[in-house]
Amino acid sequence: MVSCAVTRPEFRYGGVMRALAAAAVGFARERGARVLEAYPMIAEAGTEITWGELHVGSRKVFEAAGLREVARPTKRRVVMRLEL
Repeated sequence: MVSCAVTRPEFRYGGVMRALAAAAVGFARERGARVLEAYPMIAEAGTEITWGELHVGSRKVFEAAGLREVARPTKRRVVMRLEL
């Protein structure tokens, strides 16, 4: 499960979260995990999301790492999964 990631302000918007998500997939595979899940926020253009809410990452970041949406428990939260 990928639940939270935080980067210092000076390193945001430089691809750090994408690198962390990709590394999480590799780490899980190397250790024999069968499934990896993440619970990101939906960050749509024009929608205000407080800084603290995005500690969980955005859907686009996990899509880039190969995870796919499997559920949407709330309007702004998705469950994403990758079968390894």
